[in-house]
This record gives sequence, C-alpha cells and structure tokens, in this order.
Amino acid sequence: MTNDALPPVVDRATWQAERDALLDREKAHTREGDAIAAARRRLPMVEVDPELSLTGPDGPVRLVDVFEGRTRLIAYFHMWHTGKPAAEQCEGCTFYNSQIRELSYLHASDVTYATFCQGPYAESVRYRDFLGLDMPWYSVLDSADELLAGRGPFLLASYLRTGERVFETYATSGRGVEVMAPSYGLLDLTVYGRQENWEDSPEGWPQPFGAGGLERTGGRPTAQWSRLESRR
Repeated sequence: MTNDALPPVVDRATWQAERDALLDREKAHTREGDAIAAARRRLPMVEVDPELSLTGPDGPVRLVDVFEGRTRLIAYFHMWHTGKPAAEQCEGCTFYNSQIRELSYLHASDVTYATFCQGPYAESVRYRDFLGLDMPWYSVLDSADELLAGRGPFLLASYLRTGERVFETYATSGRGVEVMAPSYGLLDLTVYGRQENWEDSPEGWPQPFGAGGLERTGGRPTAQWSRLESRR
C-alpha cells in the first residue's frame, strides 16, 4: 500500500454532509432488501420426500427428523473432497460455514440450522470437530441428487415442515450465501473493503486478492490456522 492510498482529509461538517448523502442510499438499499424479503415470503414451494435418508451421529436419519421438531430448517450444502486432507478441503465452504456459531436465536424462532455435507459422515464430521463447530452435521451422500436437483456445487436452502411433509421454500448459491459471512459485511464498512480485485475502488487502493481471497491463506482454508496454532 502506498501513502497515496488514502481518502481526502476534510473537516467534520464536510464529512458529515457526504456521510448523510450516502445514508440516503443505504436506507433505500435497506428498504429494497425488505421488499425482496417480502417477495421471498410469497414464493411458492416444492415438496421434498421427507423419508430421504441422511447420515448423522446415530446412523441413518430421515430428512423430516433433521428439523429436530421445529417447523423450519436452513441447510448449507458443504462441499467435500473425499479422502483429501484438511488442507485440501473447500476453502469457500469452510469460510462460510465456520462463521455460523450461535444457534439459539434461530432455535428461539423455531428454526434449525444444519450442515448437509456432500461427503462421508465419519470422515467429514472430524473436519467439523477440528474447526470447533457445533452445528448439527449430516452426510447427504445417499440423497444429494434429490436434494440438490441439479444445483450446486454448494447451496443454502430453506425448508418448511408441516406435520410429516417437507417443502423447499427458498434456495440460493453463489454470492447469495454471503448472508452467512458477517466478515464480508464488516469489511465492506472499511475504507479498503475486501481488497479483492473485482471491487470498484479508487485508483491505488490495495487489492491483493482475487474473488474469495480471504478464504485461503498459506495453502490452507484460512480458518484452519488458528486451530492448528491451538494444537487442535
């Protein structure tokens, strides 16, 4: 970073005027987000076989039972490279899924969150434990074709349970899964943003990363380093 990679310095009144102008745009963005969420709540839904088999800590489990008695389920489809060491696992899925921590607020809203890993249970759950995650973790090897329905390779999906019936109500992939990563939202508030080379930044702003540059550091998914340092 050069010394020129700095915003202009102004007095507080000038800064506040510029900030207020941006705030008007931010409020419009928030209101549009509310409108999109309202449209999302009005989407139709598609029925999913509630008997689809997943594998959990106690062996095979039905999809309907993954709800843990709640009416809604959010599931992230975690990619998996079977037989590969931790350093070669998906940095993107690690980046997003490792930022999902406190689940009590979802539970209080009658929502279960779970990881649907696309690899074997016994192998992949060791990765969850290595990362220190505590969300429910299932293998969907036996039902991935039906659940993904040609989508992927990763997916964030929302389901509704009514009695013993299960419906998919929403799904997103690509940048749609950024809702899982508060790190991105916080970085977007800083002067240099994510420092990824696709961003629209002033000339000279540091942009050493390509898209997803934060996800891998030193040849490993970034979140692994703190675990290795703690001898996990």
